[in-house]
Amino acid sequence: MDKVRTMLTHKYPYPHEHSRHAVLAVIIGWVFFLSSDNMHTLVYKLDNNLKWWSMYGCLFGFFYFFASPFYGKTIQPSYSNFSRWYVAWLMVAACYHLPSFQSMGVDIKMNLSLFLTLFLSSVTALILFHITFLGLWYFGLAARLAGKRPEIFIILQNSAVLSIACCYFYSHCGNRSPSFGRQRSGHLFFEYLKNSKKTWLWGWPTIQEAKEQICSTWLGPVGSASDYPFFSKWVLYGELACNEGCDGTANISPVYSLWATFIGLYIANYVVERSTGWALTHPTSTKGNNELLSVSKTPMFLDMVPWYSGTSADLFKTAFDLLVSVTLFLGRFDMRTMQAAMAKAQPCGKEDDFLYNHLSQRADLWFDFMADTGDGGNPTYTVARLLAQPLLNVDMDGEKTRLPRGDLLLIGGDLAYPNPSPYSYENRLFRPFEYALQPPDFYNPAHIAVKKPELPKGLKSLDSYEGPQCFAIPGNHDWLDGLEVFVRYICHKSWLGGWLLPQKKSYFALQLPQGWWVFGLDQALYADIDILQFRYFSELVRKQVKKKDSVIIMTHEPSWLLDWYWGGSTGPNVSHLIQDLLKGRCRIRIAGDLHHYFRHSLISKSSKIPSIEHLLVNGCGGAFLHPTHVFAKFNHFLGSAYEKKAAYPSFEDSQRIALGNILKFRKKNWRFDVIGGIVYFVLAFSTFPQCDLDKILQDNAFAVRIQNFLQTLWIAILNMLEYSYISLGGTLVLLIIAYFFVPPKISRKRRLFLGFVHVSAHLTAAMILMLLLEIAVEMCIRHGLLGTAGYHTLYEWYRSVENEHFPDPTGLKARIEFWTFGLYPACIKYLMSAFDVPEVIAVTRMNICKSGMAALPRGYALVYYLSIFVYYWVLSTPVVSLVFGCYLYICINWFNLHFDEAFSSLRISNYKSFTRFHITKGGNLEVYTVAVDRVPREWVLDPRWEEEEQLLKGESPSYTRKHPSSWSPRWPFPDPNHNARVIDQFVIERL
Repeated sequence: MDKVRTMLTHKYPYPHEHSRHAVLAVIIGWVFFLSSDNMHTLVYKLDNNLKWWSMYGCLFGFFYFFASPFYGKTIQPSYSNFSRWYVAWLMVAACYHLPSFQSMGVDIKMNLSLFLTLFLSSVTALILFHITFLGLWYFGLAARLAGKRPEIFIILQNSAVLSIACCYFYSHCGNRSPSFGRQRSGHLFFEYLKNSKKTWLWGWPTIQEAKEQICSTWLGPVGSASDYPFFSKWVLYGELACNEGCDGTANISPVYSLWATFIGLYIANYVVERSTGWALTHPTSTKGNNELLSVSKTPMFLDMVPWYSGTSADLFKTAFDLLVSVTLFLGRFDMRTMQAAMAKAQPCGKEDDFLYNHLSQRADLWFDFMADTGDGGNPTYTVARLLAQPLLNVDMDGEKTRLPRGDLLLIGGDLAYPNPSPYSYENRLFRPFEYALQPPDFYNPAHIAVKKPELPKGLKSLDSYEGPQCFAIPGNHDWLDGLEVFVRYICHKSWLGGWLLPQKKSYFALQLPQGWWVFGLDQALYADIDILQFRYFSELVRKQVKKKDSVIIMTHEPSWLLDWYWGGSTGPNVSHLIQDLLKGRCRIRIAGDLHHYFRHSLISKSSKIPSIEHLLVNGCGGAFLHPTHVFAKFNHFLGSAYEKKAAYPSFEDSQRIALGNILKFRKKNWRFDVIGGIVYFVLAFSTFPQCDLDKILQDNAFAVRIQNFLQTLWIAILNMLEYSYISLGGTLVLLIIAYFFVPPKISRKRRLFLGFVHVSAHLTAAMILMLLLEIAVEMCIRHGLLGTAGYHTLYEWYRSVENEHFPDPTGLKARIEFWTFGLYPACIKYLMSAFDVPEVIAVTRMNICKSGMAALPRGYALVYYLSIFVYYWVLSTPVVSLVFGCYLYICINWFNLHFDEAFSSLRISNYKSFTRFHITKGGNLEVYTVAVDRVPREWVLDPRWEEEEQLLKGESPSYTRKHPSSWSPRWPFPDPNHNARVIDQFVIERL
């Protein structure tokens, strides 16, 4: 079993370089063989085929629009690779039925038939080769380094490349001789080049002469059976079977010989590269973090979380965890209760697990606050890199100001998205912070801290530790698993990058210099603290917080904004703690959860009601951006009046950014295609096919056609509502989902109205696309572009001309059919039918319109709907994203609804910030909010960090270095360390 497990795991990554080289060779061959001969014909005959070329333009344009989100993505994600092949298949199948390719001199029908035949043969041959090779490795007959199994996508890609190459050769050189099927040019310039006897520089021949030499010499017809040894003679020509019937002059097709040559080259290349120790010269590094950095070219950052993905297992797990957390942990089991029970006996004393006073004796203190990190790697690392700099030069009111690094980092919840799994914490939180400020050399990622704090050698207490420290409270996303991962990675880990983690519980109290305190509250999923937590902080306020002390309350959710927005009231225990116990000593309340920056300040103090002077929200630590304009009218909290002092981004920028839902929704959320395409097909399912389209296709005025189109559309919708089951059921389910999707901020009537309008827009769009697809099929049938005789017309045509193009006097094809028990021709037959989806649609549609759906066998009906779906999915996915994006834009900018949904769709990594505090020697609190408008998306290893790393060789901790961060932005992205600016600055005076 160990040997099998080793064979099935990817131990040595191998990048199949020959695949990329083969693609390049095929492109060069196409330019060399086809473009010079046929492009002038295409241009020359353009005027005569303007209608069909317009159809080509629309077809290519729409497929480009469908595939546009995937351009620029090379290997990952896998859906982009699938989309390219999927679009290529459907586009070529559609182009196959348009007539004007013949004007280019390209026999597309024969080329496609040949391509499908060679493709299936290639896939079969390569799969059998790889199975054989892995079998030899398993039995020890091949090199052990050859244990890496190839990906099926690599096999498909190589099969497609070599099949296309053979088709290119056939198009130019023909089959039996260089002159067979050759497309000649009628243009004077090309005729001159062809007939010219002159040579190029240094005696090189002209293009036409070079092509003649290649076709006649390199790729000429293979010789007769007498030219080969006994075994090859038997395999290629069946010499043993036709000793008397073979005349010795039969030539094997050069197309098939070229295909066999390519297959042999692939096999030889694979065997050589797999058996010569390639993996030993390119090993996967399993060493420490610093050594891994030294060999990596780019950081291993994860992209922003795709919240609208229909294929993400993480999002389904998040929804499941949320359901379990709400039903199980709310009121039934609370980790905070267990933490209080496990704490040491003496409350509010020096030995408890909640109070930390080791910083209180310092004369002054710099500390930072950030929240909602652990989404995309780029924004999280950008903020962590700013936090890690020993001195940060920022622009404040047009002047450069130097802010020293904070000795303390406070994180206000939601440490990783979308759910608190170990993978999310390690890759979305710990990795960016370790890149920004490396942990000490003795750090072990698998280590569990049993007794904290675990200090470096030579230090006896936290008072003597001079490096940066970190404390964090959990957010709602951290509570989805009942706080299990948070406790494991925060309460039982000692380092977050280069920041020491002394924290033992999920809530804490920090006693800071000059009478300042920080209360880090854990609100769980209640948006409030529990009774035991309230009891602890009330005892702390009564016994240790002095009357002239000042307290900073840190929570995850900004209840002042959310309660105003939703029209509710949450957090009574927190409000009771602030108003009745602290009694004016809570000078500022800070929170995250909303991924923007907001500060509201008290307008006037009331003698009766103790109020908080400043309300600050800063959730720009690394997650997607939230809007600010929906909270523009907030001005009251706990009976006191407030005014806006700062908002980032501005209200105008926030409204402008929301426009991206119309323009960029699908580009940002292409995984939504899976959901949207299926939903639209369900809505239109019962309306296929539309047999009565005469009114629309009659030769009438354009306005009359539009009127007939709308009448047919309305009739189709009424028939769907009256007679269908699947589409009607899908519409009702979608209406219920749309109703509950509207936020309960508004009345039920308005929710129902918005849901109805939303579903009506989707239903209308789905029906219009259905009707357009049906009209296209009907037009092609009437113009004779789609046949209705049978399902295998392409295969039958191919077999009828196969003997003319590829003669087989030795009966090789019959022997292959016998050896494969008839599977080979059967596979070719059904592969061609699967390729020619438009004709399958046309044939089945004609049968349904003649005899009705009831007369159609169930298998044929299934084939018909699957064939319709593959094209309808391409038509519908951009439209459903456009309609949904318009809905989000209208709701967010017109009604201030869906502030979370409308901006999570954009996945904006820019507009990041954190807040830096400074407790002065005089006891005042200076507050600076540092922001970066643009986040770099590409990084390179910082040479200054490398130089310092080699010089110090781990002898000093990373926080003592001048350049502690390993990655710097790649040009042309600006360096955030140089263009960071202060967007808000104020001072809170000591009581």
